[in-house]
Amino acid sequence: MPAGSARRKGIALTDRQRIAWLRLIRSDNVGPATFRDLINHFGSAETAIEALPELSRRGGSTRSIRIASEGEAIRELETATRFGARFLGIGEPDYPSALRQIDAAPPLLAVKGDLTTASLPSVGVVGSRNASISGAKFAAMISRDIGRAGYSVISGLARGIDTAAHRASLDTGTIAAMAGGLDQPYPPENLALFREICDGRGLAISEMPFGWEARARDFPRRNRLIAGVALGVVVIEAAARSGSLITARLAGEFGRLVFAVPGSPLDPRCEGTNGLLKDGATVTTRPEDVLQALAPISEIDLFTPPQANEPDNGEHDRPMTPPPSESDRTRIIDALGPTPVEVDDIIRHTGLAAQSVYLVLLELDIAGRLHRHAGGLVSISMMD
Repeated sequence: MPAGSARRKGIALTDRQRIAWLRLIRSDNVGPATFRDLINHFGSAETAIEALPELSRRGGSTRSIRIASEGEAIRELETATRFGARFLGIGEPDYPSALRQIDAAPPLLAVKGDLTTASLPSVGVVGSRNASISGAKFAAMISRDIGRAGYSVISGLARGIDTAAHRASLDTGTIAAMAGGLDQPYPPENLALFREICDGRGLAISEMPFGWEARARDFPRRNRLIAGVALGVVVIEAAARSGSLITARLAGEFGRLVFAVPGSPLDPRCEGTNGLLKDGATVTTRPEDVLQALAPISEIDLFTPPQANEPDNGEHDRPMTPPPSESDRTRIIDALGPTPVEVDDIIRHTGLAAQSVYLVLLELDIAGRLHRHAGGLVSISMMD
């Protein structure tokens, strides 16, 4: 087994904190990156929730922001408990260590199954839903051997390659990343496989609310989970425009290794994987190609600590940064536009303190006017 796979670090949330975290992430205009910034600025989810209406107003919103109620959060927690699931915070010991490292990691994950699987270093295996017999056999072979070497195998519970990967790693540890809520597995024909995963040495994970039925736009978020949890991603039979290529691209952005299995140039299912090879992905024809490349980086203690956390007692004595003056706020907003820019460039351009710039960006974010882009770039929606 790879070194370090059994060690877990982190601080457990209290019940009160978990309710507040769930309220905050389920509120309007609060995504993972915004959640992190709110916790880092205000020190706790409870304090951040109290500040949301004022932040939204200062950011220019003319409508009241919808904040998830305590009752809504409690009901979702009760639903999870009835379903045999729970919510993991990003700073808690069982949260997947590699996922903590990525930008805008989900602050809360709904999980069901064997949590020891989350402590293993993981490899993603993804590919065509309409897999060939040889593609499915290769996916099963490589997943089985990777699992025996001490890694978990993460995939997206889809037909074809995903199904073969999950089934081959049921005994060693497999993770199903979900596009919808944990109680809405997709596709329906994999419901039995989903139950096998959750009832055995497997784990299902999702950042979506219970009851959420997956839509087309939700699958890239699932692909992001796969790329974030995994140390490397193996792509088998991916067409030129496929979700597997989205997973591979995200894996590259996260600094993960990308492996591609070559295929016939006459098979459209292999056009995407052959393209990955042209772009520098590791040629993969046997499990050893993956295991040898991952060996130097499979020590999960190399990963950075979580970016959002709270004190054990739920209290904080962090001094609040006073709101910027209206003239300073105007300078920051005037420096923004529809073209993405770096936050450091905004600070240099305005000459204002970083704390003031970050607070105004947070106000714009809560008001629904700020757009976040890859690489930490931001832009703004222009108002009439």
